[in-house]
Amino acid sequence: MALSGALAVWRGLFSTAELDALVRLGDSLALEKAELSNGRGYENIRSTKVAWVPRGPDTENVYAKVEQAVLELNARYFRFDLSALAAMQYALYGGPEGGHFEWHKDYGRDPHDPSQEPRKLTLSLQLSDSADYKGCDLQVRGGNLIDTAPRERGTLVAFPANMLHQVTPIESGIRRSLVIWAVGPDFR
Repeated sequence: MALSGALAVWRGLFSTAELDALVRLGDSLALEKAELSNGRGYENIRSTKVAWVPRGPDTENVYAKVEQAVLELNARYFRFDLSALAAMQYALYGGPEGGHFEWHKDYGRDPHDPSQEPRKLTLSLQLSDSADYKGCDLQVRGGNLIDTAPRERGTLVAFPANMLHQVTPIESGIRRSLVIWAVGPDFR
């Protein structure tokens, strides 16, 4: 674990075999174009395909590992009042649609589940090898500086969900990631 600008970085949380299994799982899910719950899509600011990764017997070990990592990262760097993980999202950038996600924040309630507490911590697990694609960098703006997330396969990065961040346009190849949110009571 290390702090790199606005990003908390954890390398080696999952083995290569576990990362391969996550990619197979993600690719087997029904991917759909990411949209807002009100039906007005992200076409103007987002182009990606996503699928929700349900918590169940096949994914319990992934959720358990991520929960432990969230607890450790939060205790060391953020100290937020957190209560749970939201459903994980498998994201795929590339192919004929290309892919990008302009500057935005994740903080707030999921419109699909308004009873859920707000997203307070955003995490991204890099599933692709950095040589598999060009462009498509995850960038976080913690102030005047922009921090670019490491691209090494298996790297988990975490940052406050109320920070501006983006995924730059993909130039070639395919980028796969697992996006995770830890939720908790509203900031005060």
